[in-house]
Amino acid sequence: MRKQLTIALVAHDNRKADLVEWAVFNADFLAKHKLVCTGTTGSMVLNAFKNKGVDADVTCMNSGPLGGDAEIAALVVRKQVDLAVFLIDDLNAQPHEADIQMLLRQCRVHNVPIACNRYSADLMITSTLWDSDDYFPTEPKYVTFKRSKRRSK
Repeated sequence: MRKQLTIALVAHDNRKADLVEWAVFNADFLAKHKLVCTGTTGSMVLNAFKNKGVDADVTCMNSGPLGGDAEIAALVVRKQVDLAVFLIDDLNAQPHEADIQMLLRQCRVHNVPIACNRYSADLMITSTLWDSDDYFPTEPKYVTFKRSKRRSK
């Protein structure tokens, strides 16, 4: 598996502080990888890293409502994202819900691990599989499941 990952960081407004806190806590790990973020989230992570003296490769897309979620989904489809952390505000409606669902769906379809809370993000970034030279994720299989017909007695 690749040693340097591309990690997408996305957070809704009410979850941005949580994501920034998580990113700063994990700055040593994240600074070794490429980060791609939606606009405002990326700016906040970049500022927090600068304040802590962390040098990181952070690319900011548009903000989520202006297409940032869709831009990151396109990177997922092109296999340019290895891991996504998307802290979703489940308590408030989002005006760009279709883009959010598209990003989540593309991660599932293209077998990209996606963490939607800090605990799952911590588990994913600490996985030893990232450092394994003999582990490669399998491609998803989309085949029709055929049931065998039962014989009645």
